[in-house]
Amino acid sequence: MGKNIVEKIIGTHLEIPPTGPGGEIGIRIDQTLTQDATGTMAYLQFEAMGIPEIRTELSVSYIDHNTIQIGYENADDHRYLQSVARRFGIHLSRPGNGICHQVHLERFGVPGRTLIGSDSHTPTAGALAMLAIGAGGLDVALAMAGRPFYLPNPKVCRIELQGRLPSWVTAKDIILHILGIFTTKGNVGRIFEYGGSGLASLTVPERATIANMGAECGVTTSIFPSDDMTRRFLAAQGRAKDWTPLHADPDAVYEGETIIDLSRLEPLAACPHSPDRIRPIREIGPLAIQQVCIGSCTNSSYKDLATVAEILKGKTVHPEVSLIVAPGSRQVLENITRDGYLAHIIAAGARLMENACGFCIGNSQSPPSGAVSLRTSNRNFYGRSGTKEADVYLVSPETAAASALRGRLTDPRQLGMALPFIPQPRKFHLDDNMIVRPLPPGERAGVEIIRGPNIGAPPENTTLPADIDGEATIKVGDKITTDHIIPAGARMKYRSNIPRYARYVFEILDQDFPARAIRIRDEGRQNIIVAGHSYGQGSSREHAALCPMYLGVRVVLAKSFERIHAANLVNFGILPLIFENEGDYERLQAGDRLRIAAVRTILEKRGPIRIDNLTRGDCLAAAYELTDRQLALVLAGGALRAR
Repeated sequence: MGKNIVEKIIGTHLEIPPTGPGGEIGIRIDQTLTQDATGTMAYLQFEAMGIPEIRTELSVSYIDHNTIQIGYENADDHRYLQSVARRFGIHLSRPGNGICHQVHLERFGVPGRTLIGSDSHTPTAGALAMLAIGAGGLDVALAMAGRPFYLPNPKVCRIELQGRLPSWVTAKDIILHILGIFTTKGNVGRIFEYGGSGLASLTVPERATIANMGAECGVTTSIFPSDDMTRRFLAAQGRAKDWTPLHADPDAVYEGETIIDLSRLEPLAACPHSPDRIRPIREIGPLAIQQVCIGSCTNSSYKDLATVAEILKGKTVHPEVSLIVAPGSRQVLENITRDGYLAHIIAAGARLMENACGFCIGNSQSPPSGAVSLRTSNRNFYGRSGTKEADVYLVSPETAAASALRGRLTDPRQLGMALPFIPQPRKFHLDDNMIVRPLPPGERAGVEIIRGPNIGAPPENTTLPADIDGEATIKVGDKITTDHIIPAGARMKYRSNIPRYARYVFEILDQDFPARAIRIRDEGRQNIIVAGHSYGQGSSREHAALCPMYLGVRVVLAKSFERIHAANLVNFGILPLIFENEGDYERLQAGDRLRIAAVRTILEKRGPIRIDNLTRGDCLAAAYELTDRQLALVLAGGALRAR
């Protein structure tokens, strides 16, 4: 029986075999990446392990998220990251060099390698046939220390792309269509593996758009074969030697298959406030817009921005629209400048932003109150843009550019012009002088690590108590994202100061939660979060577990969890429990006094969990889906205590 691409890569990297069907596996990690919003804590955790230098083939620290420096906090964290990179043998991509996923594709990705990153969009590198997975910072720190990365033995689903895209329909429309099929929940443990005749016309940057937003489906990762298109991209990057072919065997077996006829697709949009609320542009109508943002790790490649430039050429942005353009990397910016495309973008009235995450994470370019903002990024969660009252739609760069000219949501097919043809460059202009290479091993030990006053040691949990005597401190609904739990944007400058950052837990839903949780914690009781389906969607930001842990959260009781967040909860000693009867969710209310007697003993014996609601005089049953390794971490109070 043949193997699929995922099985081939896992087969050459397997260190801990599965214990049974659906069991956990441990794989060797070749490469890691971090970004500055999550990397500071990851490296603080790595330091705490006492490992003299990294044990991966390659680790890269990117500074791309918090590049706006209002106050000293971000600048101090960047100095810390620079000194840590020199001390431990890590590559450093300096501020202004670009977004981690775009730069990693350009300069570091290698077909057949494994990569984990402390960013949920790390699967972007699946466009290069890498097994690339987003994870919490602590998992990345453990991988840098040479430990295996654990994940459920994946269910690989084949997505067969057939035919060719019609004019003005793009890779963004492909992944929006896929989100319409699979939605943002119910896909934990799956990997999307792409194949079919439709791949022949999709470049690596287009594949990257699809792999990037696969994260919104909640899958572990997405992966494409390494074919001639991959070879051409790596050759254009001056890295032809890194190419190797990698395909699924003709008789490979999959958990399921979905066939998509590309010729039947049309321009689509994800409507507020979820990436899976998909509708055709033609059905939404001529919606007036006030802002258009083009960029992010999803759609900021050379081809994306060159196409936008050709659409805007000789025209002016509508007077009521603010058009923001942020190239994905310095390489993209340099090449569209040399080839004349940037001049068209600027002449049309666009505002050029830094090569960084910027508007996507809500730390700049928040739209006006009540505005409609079209964005080419990957998430439109409520409040993520920095303006709660704004409606954010996710669209392709082509739709964004057409709409910026018309002042309303516009199907680009209505522009009355031919789709610009942008040839893939045979050779990009290359300049890596903003990547700091590691010091020779003999020079690393003497490097001083620089810590500003905002940087503190990562807090540790205590061992799981014998009994849980707690309170349902908050009750939330379905699709609670990590942005709901701990805000992004300007608040992220406190990412290495957990006592300060914890003040903002659930800020967007309940500003009183932190004070209430601290009171319960200081009374010697435990905080319990009650949630609906898909708790922990979105970012890999481990602070969404770490900050609640600091506030005394010991249990999250939900209808279902998303993969990365569930792993982060375990890593910090928080017990993830699942309602056995979803109807019990309705009976539980915030403020209810809850007790789990002998919880430690029950878990050690793998017994059933019973939660007594002392306020209402009833009880409910809860399940847990923990491997023996994860159970040991919860009992110990987290991975830092169990190391």
